Amino acid sequence: MKNISRLTFLFLMAWSALCYAYDDEDFQVWNTDVEEFQIGTDTRLALEEEFHWGDNAGEFYYQHYDIGIRHGFNRHLIAGAGYRQIYERKNGDFKEENSSYVIAILFFEESGFVFEDCNKIEYKDYDYQQDFWRYRNKFTLRLPFKFTKFELQPYVSDEIFVGFASATNQFNQNRAQAGFGMKLLSWLKAEIYYMRLSVKGSAGWREANVLGTKMKLSF
Repeated sequence: MKNISRLTFLFLMAWSALCYAYDDEDFQVWNTDVEEFQIGTDTRLALEEEFHWGDNAGEFYYQHYDIGIRHGFNRHLIAGAGYRQIYERKNGDFKEENSSYVIAILFFEESGFVFEDCNKIEYKDYDYQQDFWRYRNKFTLRLPFKFTKFELQPYVSDEIFVGFASATNQFNQNRAQAGFGMKLLSWLKAEIYYMRLSVKGSAGWREANVLGTKMKLSF
């Protein structure tokens, strides 16, 4: 009877996980809002919130709130640190995660093309699973073209995620993205993009198509 009970429990846990895992090729909508404040000659304080909807954009499943400080050392390097509180739906309930990070962003420009390389190291703190470190690298190329009075500028980017929870959990996420940045007002910028999201789980890789927007206010 004990063995049967254990098997039943494991089956229900697996079924529950399947019920809340989105299908391969899911369509999602993401929205990010950022407020930046100048607190020094080359230092800025940033507040960020982000929201995700999955299951063909019909279910709200993710939110985070972020506070960080960044300092520009020169026109090629910005570095900083921050804290992010995350709530993500897992097995029907929102689970809390606390993430501390350091970040370094390198900039280069050649013939109007702007190259940006963002490096982030995170410490992921959980109450319900093992804590771990993660490295993220995002490379962005902004093209030397601007259209309309809103200065629409096309860009492409790719971001990889490398976790260090175990020997088998290394490269586990990729975000390939293309979109337009724009300047709506002197203090308000926006982005709209398409992202090809690839996430590796216990059942292998799953893909999602993401339509995203971002608004950034600078003071």
